[in-house]
Amino acid sequence: MRPLLPLVLAALLTAGCTAGCTAGGEEGRGDPGTGGRGPITLVTGRDTTNYLQPLLDRWNQAHPAEKVTLLELPEAADEQRAQMVANLQAHTDRYDVLGLDVVLTAEFADNGWIIPLERGLFPLDRFLPPVVQTAVYKGKLWAVPYTSNAGLLYYRKDLVKQPPKTWAELRTLAIQVTKKRDIGGYAGQFLAYEGLTVNFAEAVQSAGGEILSADGAKVTLDTGKAKAALDFFTQGLREGWIPRRSLTYKEEQSRLAFQDGTLLFARNWPHAYGPATRSKVAGKFGVTRLPGPDGPAVSSLGGTNLAISAYSGRQRTAQEFIRYFTGLDNQRRVLTEGSFPPVWAELYDDPDLVKRFPYLPVLKQSILSARPRPASTTYNQVSLVIAGTVAKALDRPFTENTADLAASMKADLAEIIRTQ
Repeated sequence: MRPLLPLVLAALLTAGCTAGCTAGGEEGRGDPGTGGRGPITLVTGRDTTNYLQPLLDRWNQAHPAEKVTLLELPEAADEQRAQMVANLQAHTDRYDVLGLDVVLTAEFADNGWIIPLERGLFPLDRFLPPVVQTAVYKGKLWAVPYTSNAGLLYYRKDLVKQPPKTWAELRTLAIQVTKKRDIGGYAGQFLAYEGLTVNFAEAVQSAGGEILSADGAKVTLDTGKAKAALDFFTQGLREGWIPRRSLTYKEEQSRLAFQDGTLLFARNWPHAYGPATRSKVAGKFGVTRLPGPDGPAVSSLGGTNLAISAYSGRQRTAQEFIRYFTGLDNQRRVLTEGSFPPVWAELYDDPDLVKRFPYLPVLKQSILSARPRPASTTYNQVSLVIAGTVAKALDRPFTENTADLAASMKADLAEIIRTQ
């Protein structure tokens, strides 16, 4: 809203071989250490804060023969995946560096669409430990963390004295304020796409549950905890403190609603902070950890990893670009110019950055306590089942039996895992 087989050369070593061939005769396998230089294409989700191109310009000025072209895909992670998969299944060399949602590592590696990378080339020991694991599958490194992410609660500090730490506190404050003011209470990402899966997963995790085992091989969803998560959302819709218009929200819609002053509370990623400081709510909002049933929530671990297409003919340049783009100086700019969470741990403790981005200590706690989504090769199907089931509950919050929906979700997930 991914690993397989040893990889061999992608260089043109034989007459008539295309950029997608290798010296070993196996199409689509390459080695960044042995060949392939030249201009490359970085394909990633839409740059909603317009920070990427200036960073790419720095590389392009220093590498005029190996310039990077930015190809932006839709905002939603599942739409990005669909376009990337279509390209990779066609074995074309249009994409070189892939900006992958962290949940895609297993699928893309398992299908042989990306190549393994040498750990020693990247300073992984200086990254936040949880983000490194999102790039590892079956003991191999298949991508390099570029940005991390954890869900945060944006709140109007001019309208509430203290931010809520629990669902009950959130509900009480939302009801109190919305009765007095023309403002919506709470919204997240409630359209039926990957964002809704993330919001539901956070609610389940915060209730002490999980959806799949860490390796994605077993359904571990407790229907009682799933029902509790569904009830949190449906209660808000029935009582009106979650506005029905939020059922159409992705990240951008919820970001705009909050910064336009139409929401008291909003669940979003850290990238929404920068634009909010230049909006109608500038100086009027704060950021804290998401609330849960009994205290701070357990966020879903988000972010973007950079991987190299197995069908790229310019894998050496792609690898060097990834080293540059994930370096410390550039990571600082990712935060200061894009408001995206960096992956270098030391940046979260930098006094100058904390002064400029006071939510950094909270964000660091959220990332370190967050849970990655399962490393499942069928994650896309899993997400579709979850988002579809939750959307059904949200669309008819007065009539749907959440216990039945939770049981149905568990059965559908078990069928996906059984047949994978």
